[in-house]
Amino acid sequence: MTNLDPRPDEQRCTAEPAPAGVELVPPRDVPLGGPRAMTVRRTLPSRGRSLVGPFCFADHYGPDDIAQTGGMDVPPHPHIGLQTVTWLFEGRVLHQDALGSVQTVEPGQLSLMTSGHGISHSEEGTLARFPQQGVLHGYQLWTALPEDARHGAQAFEHVADPPVVDVDGARVQVFLGSLAGATSPARAYSPLVAAQVDVPAGTTVRLPVDPAFEHGVLLDAGDLTVAGQPVEPAWLAYTGPGRDVLELRAGERDVRAVLIGGEPFGEQVLMWWNFVGRTHEEVVEARDQWQAAIAGDPVGVARFGTVPGHGGAPLPAPALPHVRLRPRE
Repeated sequence: MTNLDPRPDEQRCTAEPAPAGVELVPPRDVPLGGPRAMTVRRTLPSRGRSLVGPFCFADHYGPDDIAQTGGMDVPPHPHIGLQTVTWLFEGRVLHQDALGSVQTVEPGQLSLMTSGHGISHSEEGTLARFPQQGVLHGYQLWTALPEDARHGAQAFEHVADPPVVDVDGARVQVFLGSLAGATSPARAYSPLVAAQVDVPAGTTVRLPVDPAFEHGVLLDAGDLTVAGQPVEPAWLAYTGPGRDVLELRAGERDVRAVLIGGEPFGEQVLMWWNFVGRTHEEVVEARDQWQAAIAGDPVGVARFGTVPGHGGAPLPAPALPHVRLRPRE
């Protein structure tokens, strides 16, 4: 998924001090396009917290009636320095990328794209692609690639059946990393974890976690407390390193949540639009080369490739600000 903000802020992503208890991060509404566009609820990056482990971006969308909004139709757009993680609860999304990958992603399946030095892709969850589709609902996450991986090769992985484990009556689908004895086959470049956790009403779950990790619990639906702290739907509940058990308790309604986490990211990164870099010069170069790729310049195309299967025009990059990009405090 792309950031369609026409005037995106630059964002410093670095490991913030961990609070002693549970930190609550509210979502903000971000429309993905025009007046009938699907709206997402974004918790990362936020002014208070930019990273949870290597996770630097979290968009929660739906349940969205695509007959009313048109659904998700994101034309070819670029990425550098990250992995995109698509996880659905309802509906289907067609992923196409410059590697030639063409993959329909369905609920409970992982779509993982590694940008390396640069890649382009498109995402479609519309009635035109899926005439029987009524609702689209899920998460889009990004992880920042560490220095030793961010200039590497592009890749795409699809995991149709992530491992599932029962913990205290909760169903846990581990789609990245390892948790409670289950390990995803997907490749990760930093110590991390991501899992869907479904907790029946009235159930308390003591989830064993890595004490070296910080964690975020993204609540989709239900009545949830995290380590004793009530959490509102679409909010993120953050806990710092040092815990080997994370307690999740469901109230009167069943809970569906996504757990993300990892070792605190040891590198400061500069995010602007769809680019996760390190410096102003690097981001400017990536933007210029994407604009050149749109025009057919061989250098730009060599970096980002093309996505012919989408059929629409690529998404131009927003204008850069008239000042040097600086990490936002």
